[in-house]
Amino acid sequence: MTTMLLSVLCGIFLAATTVYAQLGPEVTSWIVNTTGDTGYNNIPSNVQQVQYSDNNVYVSATCIPAYDIGPWASNPNTPRNQNFVFKVTRHPAPNTGTSIATPMGHIGVWTNGVSVFNAKDGFSYNSQNVWFQDAFVYEGKSFDDCLGHPAPNGEYHHHINPTCLYDDTDSQHHSPIIGYAFDGFPIYGAYGFAGTDGSGAIVRMKSSYQLRAIAERTSLPDGTQLTESKYGPAVSEQYPLGSFLEDYEYVESSGDLDEHNGRFCSTPDYPNGTYAYFITLNDDLYPVYPYVVGPTYYGTVPSGNTGPGSGHVSITEAVQTYTPAATGVWGESIGLPEVLLYPTPADSYIAVHIAPIALNNFTADLYTIAGARVLHADNIQPANTYSIDVSQLSPGVYTLVLTAMGRDIVRSVVIR
Repeated sequence: MTTMLLSVLCGIFLAATTVYAQLGPEVTSWIVNTTGDTGYNNIPSNVQQVQYSDNNVYVSATCIPAYDIGPWASNPNTPRNQNFVFKVTRHPAPNTGTSIATPMGHIGVWTNGVSVFNAKDGFSYNSQNVWFQDAFVYEGKSFDDCLGHPAPNGEYHHHINPTCLYDDTDSQHHSPIIGYAFDGFPIYGAYGFAGTDGSGAIVRMKSSYQLRAIAERTSLPDGTQLTESKYGPAVSEQYPLGSFLEDYEYVESSGDLDEHNGRFCSTPDYPNGTYAYFITLNDDLYPVYPYVVGPTYYGTVPSGNTGPGSGHVSITEAVQTYTPAATGVWGESIGLPEVLLYPTPADSYIAVHIAPIALNNFTADLYTIAGARVLHADNIQPANTYSIDVSQLSPGVYTLVLTAMGRDIVRSVVIR
């Protein structure tokens, strides 16, 4: 008898029966940890696993990079393992309706599994949500040498150029893919072909946002005149131009990139063309607004990656694991996680919760005392709570085996 594992939060898991499409950069660009390497505080680094279907790529990561991070001046937060599972569509599409604003928190993911944040620091002048503070200006002093820092929830992230992720001084070659935005379009470093058709020299991509010629903050970039109660502070030494995101305006065709900080172009990874975001830097490699992705996405954004509690997508379709050249190893330093099972004994269901740890995508198997398997489910994620329906099983002692990367966690289950 086979029971069905239901996620309390996220739906039903399916068996793997799909024939998969050819691999593309959205599958192969990730920096997968194949050696059990650890980063900050001995947390496994980079991307832990990449899975894909015809339509989506699932990126499992700790949000800890392999490069050294810290210290963070005036920032009391500590990076922690986030156990993220992000979903990136393999078929991104332009948004033909109202543009979707990039929200607070993660708006994309770098190729090493670290979060991409937008230009905001989360605060606004007089807390009126009109004049939003620029994170680079107000939080830049807390950035480490790699230009990142941890959020209050322990989520290490970059608002601007992740300088330790790639060679951002290489102006002779097209920059590599260094991330994907959550609308599915790639993020490149600062350099691309002069021509959108892939022709011409390698040039630094220039933002089309410019500082407004204002001395008083009485209107918004779109020309909206504000009431006096919504005025921002006058431009001054304390509040110079560039302190707030609304100090900038988009001037079409003044740079290489559009209002989303990207363009449609040919790249080494997409010779037939793709929309792509680019990091924006000046001649001195100093970050230039809007830094990564503009105030809005170019494409449509599937649910699950953004908003409170996001980044823990349950995989509800058949997937295949992408295997890089090297074989992954679960390092001994990771250890085994805590697993909470309740109630016990059980009558109709058992709740299963794996504590947040380095690994994602466990399989779950339930066996009778005679060794007959009565349940199998894939892609069980730490930090989520799942419910196993045991109402149709006979009373007795069963064995639950949770497996990830060749290591088993075994627990006894009593059903009455």
